[in-house]
Amino acid sequence: MNIDMLIDGILDSYDRYGGINRSGSENFPNRQNVISVLQDLQCLIFPGFRVDEEINSSNLRYITGARVNNVIALLTKEIQKALVYEVSKKNEKAYEDQKQIEAANNNIESSHCFKLAEETSIAMVEELPEIKRKITLDVEAGFKGDPAAKSIEEVIISYPAIEAILVYRIAHFLHKNGVPVIPRMMSEYIHGKTGIDINPGAIIGESFFIDHGTGVVIGESTIIGNNVKLYQGVTLGALSVKKELMNKKRHPTIEDDVTIYANATILGGQTTIGRGSVIGGNTWVTKSIPAGTTYTNTCN
Repeated sequence: MNIDMLIDGILDSYDRYGGINRSGSENFPNRQNVISVLQDLQCLIFPGFRVDEEINSSNLRYITGARVNNVIALLTKEIQKALVYEVSKKNEKAYEDQKQIEAANNNIESSHCFKLAEETSIAMVEELPEIKRKITLDVEAGFKGDPAAKSIEEVIISYPAIEAILVYRIAHFLHKNGVPVIPRMMSEYIHGKTGIDINPGAIIGESFFIDHGTGVVIGESTIIGNNVKLYQGVTLGALSVKKELMNKKRHPTIEDDVTIYANATILGGQTTIGRGSVIGGNTWVTKSIPAGTTYTNTCN
């Protein structure tokens, strides 16, 4: 066996097909670092629930401070990468000549990107008390709505939907503040872990809960009101996935106090499920449903 030949073959594939994410601020964000930030943010929301650690009144401030500093430092680094990468991609579209692209990329103000990244990271930490308030309401909705739940703590520590909703609320804040790539990295990480796919661009109100959770899909332009409950396998999707529909309302609006049962599929940007409605399991909905309706049949 000639190891050098094997190595040459792999290196040749890099030259032919790309796909190397080198270190440095000019490259794509690192998945492991993003997940590390996400885990620290979850620990700041629910101290002692995510990792094994000694927490008491004398060390809570120290533990919190260490995590805050770590989040700001690492998240700033990854957001800076995302901002620089986005600008470089725009330059590739704007210029045809490789030298022009390289010259434009050299003019990217890394210091400016760093400042924006640091400001956003600090804003993320400042938002944590508000995210804590919202996820507390989500946890309470899960506890009140599930007869199998024995305590608030059980819901926090064992319900995958709570972790998915918490990550959504973190990712949505970053998305709303113009951070490229990283919110989607977060949402896809938790999608793989829980089977719950919530696009960070969706707008979701308070006291939201997903019972059981596996297989739920919530599309990018979905709008969900307050006190909404979904069951497993629910899809809030688009009627069409054509690329030219990017940045348009493609996914449904779910108003306050709606319950949607297992495996229901609701599609389309013009589709609204009215306040207080109940959508039965295994239904297919592509037209709006009036407020207060109990809907159990196929709607075409």
